Amino acid sequence: MFSIDLAEGAQLFPLEARHAEEFFAHIERGREFIGQYVPFPDRSPDVESARVLLAKYAVKAGEDGARFFGIRLDGTLVGGVLFPAFEADTGNCEIGCWLEPAAAGRGLVTRACRVLIDYAFGERGMHRVEWHAASANKKSLAVAERLGMTREGVMRQNHLHRGVRQDTEVWSILAHEWAAARSA
Repeated sequence: MFSIDLAEGAQLFPLEARHAEEFFAHIERGREFIGQYVPFPDRSPDVESARVLLAKYAVKAGEDGARFFGIRLDGTLVGGVLFPAFEADTGNCEIGCWLEPAAAGRGLVTRACRVLIDYAFGERGMHRVEWHAASANKKSLAVAERLGMTREGVMRQNHLHRGVRQDTEVWSILAHEWAAARSA
């Protein structure tokens, strides 16, 4: 298995079905916090459902689509980043993130997202990377801003989560913008 160092004691790695027990333990530690804005804690009420979720993403990754990556801090899974959408044929993808409270404020998500964006533009030739987040998720929106993304607008009440219609902000960065920012 490969991993990429993000910081002292922190690594990014492909999150696979074989990590289901570790993933479930992580979800249990941060279920309410993580589940405020992302749906997969609600889809993972036990180890087997966590395994099914991770296996679905493994199939998508095998088809050159969506994929999950975990973030470990001092050997413990504390969060992750993902491509919820990855469309090589159109040159568009979306990235997202989640983190349990104990790992917040260390810059791990921002660093991990930079790795994904570098991969999307540098290795895969993507043209556009998007970020979708609930308008109320200020921490996620701050990551998009730190990554140099541009806020494009708000899709009003487009996402039903836990029985509540949420507004979703759409942010993006284009390949030439990322290249200019990385060389500056």
